[in-house]
Amino acid sequence: MRQRIEHIGAAFTEGYHQALHLERLDHLPEHLNRVELELRGFAYEGAAMGLALLDHLTFWQPSRITQFLQGAGKDHAYMVHVGVGWVWARLPFFLPRREESLDPLLRWLAFDGWGFHEGFFHWPDYVAAQDWPRKIRTIRPTTGPRDHGTTKDPIGYERRAFDQGLGRSFWFVNGGNVAWISRTIAAFPETRQKDLWSGIGLATVYAGGVPESVLDDLRAAAGKSGAGLAQGAAFAAKARERAGNLTDYTETATRVLTGLSALEAARLTDSTLENLPARGPGPPYEVWRRRIQQRFEKVGVLANG
Repeated sequence: MRQRIEHIGAAFTEGYHQALHLERLDHLPEHLNRVELELRGFAYEGAAMGLALLDHLTFWQPSRITQFLQGAGKDHAYMVHVGVGWVWARLPFFLPRREESLDPLLRWLAFDGWGFHEGFFHWPDYVAAQDWPRKIRTIRPTTGPRDHGTTKDPIGYERRAFDQGLGRSFWFVNGGNVAWISRTIAAFPETRQKDLWSGIGLATVYAGGVPESVLDDLRAAAGKSGAGLAQGAAFAAKARERAGNLTDYTETATRVLTGLSALEAARLTDSTLENLPARGPGPPYEVWRRRIQQRFEKVGVLANG
């Protein structure tokens, strides 16, 4: 697991450095696509961090992230949005102006990336169930164009998306150890646990690399948060299917955690996007996640189901 994490980190760093050093954005895909197919998404994530940082430093120029998402980064849109969140985590305060350049639905993945960054680099605090960082706690829940007219979430959906990324980080900082992961999440308030398990599901399938017996144990450990775990796994399958980098491990992990093949799980994420309401009890992104979780609850994809 340590070796795998090191390989992932190297791919991320390679993408980040290429984004900073190349003078022309259209030359970037050529370099990113040299990275091993299974790890290529992490290179795109790192590149997105580099481009988002450049956008922040040269805010008067057209958005590089927008251009990237419209071009080579489109197929890796999940990872690109996560990479943007790394920069938000590094800023002394949150600047929402660049948020408008992101996909209206997937922009919440940037807050996911923010949560991952905090959990990965400040893990001693977060494995002790620390509260959300002040920067994200002070973002006021809003309605309007940013949320497409959705009603207010009483705590701000940014925090829930943050927890999904925080959960992803727990897969890495706990080295894929199911007992440690379960103990870490159990220390959090119950209201936060399903989002944390959702992040675990995404990380397990996308980054994974563990034996099937570990996947079985993970599914059992999730307990009543099993639908959240499965939904995160489906997101990972979709991210890899969209980028064209599905692997044998993706197939195995998706089947164990969701009961579906990787392609079936990816299609489920597509079908549940249909007719998302413009207004509702939360952002369309959360409605989408909830629909997927409800499908898994109906078919009993739970530890005790």
